[in-house]
Amino acid sequence: MSSATLPAALDAAAACIAQADALLVAAGAGMGVDSGLPDFRGPEGFWRAYPALGRAGIDFYSAASPATFRRDPALAWGFYGHRLALYRATQPHAGFALLDAWGRRMRHGWAVFTSNVDGHFQQAGTAPAALLECHGAIHHLQCLDDCRGAVWPATGFVPEVDAAHCRLLNAPPRCPHCGALARPNILMFGDGDWNPQREEVQAAQLQQWLAGLRRAGARLAVVELGAGTAVPSVRHFVQGLQRSLGARLVRINPREPAVHGAGDVAVADGALAALQAIAQRMH
Repeated sequence: MSSATLPAALDAAAACIAQADALLVAAGAGMGVDSGLPDFRGPEGFWRAYPALGRAGIDFYSAASPATFRRDPALAWGFYGHRLALYRATQPHAGFALLDAWGRRMRHGWAVFTSNVDGHFQQAGTAPAALLECHGAIHHLQCLDDCRGAVWPATGFVPEVDAAHCRLLNAPPRCPHCGALARPNILMFGDGDWNPQREEVQAAQLQQWLAGLRRAGARLAVVELGAGTAVPSVRHFVQGLQRSLGARLVRINPREPAVHGAGDVAVADGALAALQAIAQRMH
């Protein structure tokens, strides 16, 4: 979509949301970029954020792996500890509040499906019952060996990280049951030991809400933000909603905005700028 068509797309997006009586927000990594979080797209983006890993030739897929926790816990927790501290310190951008305001006006409510692990929807006030974090969340821990199937908050762990070398300096968190190394409750790459306990509870709540929309014949609008094709979890979920509920899609993505449905809207812009421009058209 060219810049000349952007105003028309924003008008169509505002109309789509205004005509709906239920809202599903589907968010990928691009949603956090406007809050100041790093963009891991491609090795270059990842290594800009973590130059020590770039010097060592360690890419995102290797760093975000349970094998790294077993091979080099200080490096693995250097990476995830830095992210945990960053996500705790970063404020969600104003677009989160706009989505919350739109959702609260919906007759049949709203919900969030996100592949992000930063916890920013909860930090911005989204009700936990309305949230599905399909890849888990960095603010919760589990045993590296998943010895008891337990998941617990990471609130007691304050990482001290040598950012220049991407290594944890203080003691890593331990499993309270067996004493083994703890890891983030995040679905990593090549991860056979992720405990999906929280995600399964969230998924059941979301499916119950969607079933209610289906019974009520609700008009569902999906606002997808910053979800690309490299990690397609969000896009696959949205496609399922379009098939099962006839949901109309507003796709906000500066790099991959293309849509295929007749009533769908492509907005080639960043999350915050697009949400603010849509909000101006909804008053």
